[in-house]
Amino acid sequence: MTATRRFVCPVCDYLYDERTGAPREGFPAGTPWDQVPDDWCCPDCGVREKIDFERVETS
Repeated sequence: MTATRRFVCPVCDYLYDERTGAPREGFPAGTPWDQVPDDWCCPDCGVREKIDFERVETS
C-alpha cells in the first residue's frame, strides 16, 4: 500500500491531503499531488500556487 502525501499552503495553512483530495476543486479523494495541475492555486487564500505548497512529513 502506498502512503498518501499531504501538502500545506505556507500562507493560510490550507491542507491538501491525497487521501481526501479536494472535491470542491474537482479533485476527488485519492487524487495524487502529481495529478493536480501546476497552475492550481490555494482555494482558501488564492495567493500561492502549487509550487509554493510544502510537503508535510508524517511519521
